[in-house]
Amino acid sequence: MSFSVTILGSGSAVPTSSRNPTSQHIECNGRYFLIDCGEGTQMQIRKLGLKLQRIDRIFISHLHGDHYFGLVGLLSTMHMMGRTKPVNVYGPLGLKDIVEIQLQAAGSRLAFTVNVIEHEPESSGVLYEDAKHVVRYFPLSHKIPTSGFLISQKERERVLNVEKARADKVRIEYYHQLKKSQDVIDEKGQTISFMEYTSEPPISRSYAFCSDTRYHVPIIEFIKGADILYHEATFTDKLLDRAKTTRHSTASQAALIASKAEVGQLLMGHLSARYDNGDQHEFEAKPIFENSRYVNDGEVINIEA
Repeated sequence: MSFSVTILGSGSAVPTSSRNPTSQHIECNGRYFLIDCGEGTQMQIRKLGLKLQRIDRIFISHLHGDHYFGLVGLLSTMHMMGRTKPVNVYGPLGLKDIVEIQLQAAGSRLAFTVNVIEHEPESSGVLYEDAKHVVRYFPLSHKIPTSGFLISQKERERVLNVEKARADKVRIEYYHQLKKSQDVIDEKGQTISFMEYTSEPPISRSYAFCSDTRYHVPIIEFIKGADILYHEATFTDKLLDRAKTTRHSTASQAALIASKAEVGQLLMGHLSARYDNGDQHEFEAKPIFENSRYVNDGEVINIEA
């Protein structure tokens, strides 16, 4: 089952020629999510060959413009391209009014329903859940209420050895129980062991998104053990005072969170426009958490199944 993250925008509030404001496209087990929707998001989606109409759930972290200014434009384009199926947008209190006012001011009438599901960003909980995924939110610490997100695959069924089951004439109606780690008593009273006919399922993976936030230890309990953590690293340590004032993080602070949370890999983004690249960010992060790197727009990160 696939699980990938495409970086649509890796910059902070001021876009540059190489970095758009924050947005990420997530593909997980055939579901297509969008996290944040800064200016230019729809252009990045089309430029990178992603399918705009497959996205049916959009998660907005907070109401600073560089994280949602592209939303109404994206919805409008979906309409003009013939979309009729609903879109669910999850975000903080106030987002519904923003979307409705912009659409009303333009006299826009979409051919599909936009369900804006608001939550209290200073709380935590489950935003979305189905048979294969769960998306949780939790509070970050920024200038305005902001949420982080954790997208997790649910534990999967064991893998059935179909050839062996057929060869041993195990009835098809028993397959489901065996894959659920349940032994079966057949019609002759014989026990069919799930261990004999199944193997361990693929490991379920998780992806944590934490932007924007200052260094904030309480988030660790929500992202503990995530396979990949995307954490903002707006500044390097030379601008630590600036990070404190704006309630953003430095690269070394992001690495410290990654280390304490025992994640598999740290991706650093939301880089200030003052940096041409993230080389110095990596230089400061790697001594604290070796598996750290910065990301660029257009990158695709595959989370191993």
